[in-house]
Amino acid sequence: MVGKAVKIVDVHHHTMDFAYRTPIKFGGVALDRATLLNAEVTIEGPDGRRARGLGSMPLGNVWSFPSRRLSYDQTMKAMLSIADHAAEIYRTSQCAAHPIRLTMDLEPLLFAAGDAIGKDLQLGEPVPHLASLVAASPFDAALHDAYGKLFDKPVWSCYGPEFLGEDLGAFLGAEYSGIRLDEQLKPLPEPRLPMYHLVGALDPLDASDLQKPVGDGWPETLEEWIPRDGLSHLKIKLNGDDIAWDVKRVLRIEEIAQRVMPMKKVSHWRYSLDFNERVPHEDSLLEFLAKLGENSPSAFNRIAYIEQPTKRDLKSDQANTMHRASAQIPVVIDESLLDLETLLLAREMGYTGAALKACKGQSQSLLMAAAARKHGMFLCVQDLTCPGASLLHSASLAAWVKGISAIESNARQYMPAANLPWADDYPGIFRISDGHMATACLGGVGLAGITGWKADAPGSS
Repeated sequence: MVGKAVKIVDVHHHTMDFAYRTPIKFGGVALDRATLLNAEVTIEGPDGRRARGLGSMPLGNVWSFPSRRLSYDQTMKAMLSIADHAAEIYRTSQCAAHPIRLTMDLEPLLFAAGDAIGKDLQLGEPVPHLASLVAASPFDAALHDAYGKLFDKPVWSCYGPEFLGEDLGAFLGAEYSGIRLDEQLKPLPEPRLPMYHLVGALDPLDASDLQKPVGDGWPETLEEWIPRDGLSHLKIKLNGDDIAWDVKRVLRIEEIAQRVMPMKKVSHWRYSLDFNERVPHEDSLLEFLAKLGENSPSAFNRIAYIEQPTKRDLKSDQANTMHRASAQIPVVIDESLLDLETLLLAREMGYTGAALKACKGQSQSLLMAAAARKHGMFLCVQDLTCPGASLLHSASLAAWVKGISAIESNARQYMPAANLPWADDYPGIFRISDGHMATACLGGVGLAGITGWKADAPGSS
């Protein structure tokens, strides 16, 4: 095997807790806090030189480990335990290889650790593999960051044959032989990307919705956010099981957008719709689309894509296809995307796109991007309300992977304090004025040019 192999020599991690300034609703659950997992991985090259990489990610237990039985604290405890095990799995790895080979070889051990933790904690239900991916993702990110630093390059330039001596066939099977990972990436990061602003189901749209103002100086309503940041892309959270409410919600947003967008001379804007898996079946989604189109053709025509409308376990619901809906608008999988098997199953069921997320790991995100591109699928990048270093990772994924047209960024709305220490070094990422992220800065050495942790932000603990 040709390439440049490294070995892991040290691993550390710590957590930071933040309160949200306003709650976000995920699948019927109002979330008001976040725990960030920060990881450091030190690697050594064949010549004995060493480099330390950094990775960060919100643990996102409500999203990655949803449960009707277990409490927030129980699922968080499980994910923190997985993180401890992931650190030890990476630390004790004896393999010398490229970061993608290292992580993909360790992935079965990470899943086994999650399975064992579920039994040890007597949770009464299995730990989802998605939760294990999220808890391990900062270590994978730190490994890739260290690799780029060791060779004094953006790690995005370290996926060609000089560094990674295997093509996609080695990771995804013979059908993908001859396809190189570096061919899926741009030679330089996209300099600017439109930014999706989240309109949560609990978020006030205008002053008439504002029951309890936060009063912290940040915008309180969508009507205030649009002109402040020059927004042109809105991600709309919907209920999924209440068609009348969902249609009314989009119509109100359209009315506000038509009134407020022109303040910053925005004449063309887009929506993505996120139903958080709560649409019961495709017929219901089609009914929603038909009613929205009847009431507002302009709002319907602004929909760029629909995200994960039905439940994430596609294997148990294979009759619930998306062929008719995706013939109108791209329908992407998010929570369902765990590996190549789930990507191909979704494609068979009529899904036409995939959402990449840094919280599933840099290695897996790149492999799934390549597989999706081979099959001509629509790609988007979404975050997990990522602040600071985790947002830099997510934005880098969007800026470097071919075929991505926008980036999502939610932490600036819900926990802006976590971003403050990073804003001076990366103003184009953390200060938005024209609805775009200035992503040209994401071409630094390592994963995103991150040189160290910032001082604790206000609101952390």
